[in-house]
Amino acid sequence: MLKLPIYLDNNATTPMDPRVLEAMLPYMTEMFGNAASRNHAFGWQAEEAVDYSREQIAKLINCDPKEIIFTSGATESDNLGIKGVYEMYAQRGNHIITATTEHKAVLDTCKHLEKQGARVTYLPVNSEGLISLQELEAAMTPQTILVCIMYANNETGTIQPVREIAAIAHKHGALFMTDATQAVGKIPVDVLADGIDLMAFSAHKMYGPKGVGALYVRRKNPRVKVTAQMDGGGHERGMRSGTLNVPGIVGLGKAAELCRLDMESDNARISTMRDRLEKELLTLEESYVNGSREHRLPHTTNISFKYVEGEGLMMGVKDLAVSSGSACTSASLEPSYVLKAQGLSDDLAHSSLRFGLSRFTTDEQVDYAIGHVKEAVTKLREMSPLWEMFKEGIDLDKIEWAEH
Repeated sequence: MLKLPIYLDNNATTPMDPRVLEAMLPYMTEMFGNAASRNHAFGWQAEEAVDYSREQIAKLINCDPKEIIFTSGATESDNLGIKGVYEMYAQRGNHIITATTEHKAVLDTCKHLEKQGARVTYLPVNSEGLISLQELEAAMTPQTILVCIMYANNETGTIQPVREIAAIAHKHGALFMTDATQAVGKIPVDVLADGIDLMAFSAHKMYGPKGVGALYVRRKNPRVKVTAQMDGGGHERGMRSGTLNVPGIVGLGKAAELCRLDMESDNARISTMRDRLEKELLTLEESYVNGSREHRLPHTTNISFKYVEGEGLMMGVKDLAVSSGSACTSASLEPSYVLKAQGLSDDLAHSSLRFGLSRFTTDEQVDYAIGHVKEAVTKLREMSPLWEMFKEGIDLDKIEWAEH
């Protein structure tokens, strides 16, 4: 029996893997020690669990376990990384480069720093959502201290050329940071090979618990330092004070281990389902994939259905949990700023749906989604005067609409 609604919003959050929950449970009841308590077995147990988690994460992203700073999630990691670098390297310069399609956790942090005197360059993206390496190179100045470009986009799945971006940043003496929330655990991420100096990511996007994440901070070549944004007992190498969320950290570690072991087989299955979903939905006339089809995450597709009203579409597919933007901004009726940055019109951006599949998505669910979306789009278009005009061969771009 197919259970409705069907969850296809895995870029917003993923269900927790039962194996992750199993690893966490003992640390909520019997082994409840504070990892900073150095005087007794309860504290040592907790500290050992945290250290083991650092190792599991380090293996996934190819870093030293000591380079993992635990946080409450990717939003905090973005804030700590960007603000921490801005304060720590203030002597060297005040210029940050980012992109218009970044997550709000990056954009709003940059906006905050602009009020404090930072100069921020927001690079545009092309129709596939990719930045131009030439424009990045041209934007670099002797004052540039940080280039912060996301690894993979949360709305379209577009993957940026991270290695090339890192090389340009380093050539000009700047640090490279990436918000890799959507990439870590989903695709191979190697901080050494990629040239990443700081990287934010989160447990709940990779089948782990909510409320825990990490910031990778490189320790050598170069040794990166960030100013703490929260003061206290000097936990996490002095970069992030506060009693560690031991059960959450254990969950993040276990999730990282499972992703490392299962990534290849998961992705082979998930991308096959995604491609089938996409191919079937594109049989609807005037349907378009948003973002790069060559450089993107294996589990994501974002499709616009022309001549369909956005809110109508969301209501039409009420048996599917999908989104028409990122989870953090989906409460607003504004069309997605990511899709608009890629050059989509308001109408087309409004009529887009993001599908995010996971290791728990089944073929049966995908079949249902295909039928459900096709039916909804067809029905809504039958009610649309614009669709009728389009079918009659009227060029809607050339129409002068009367002012009220």
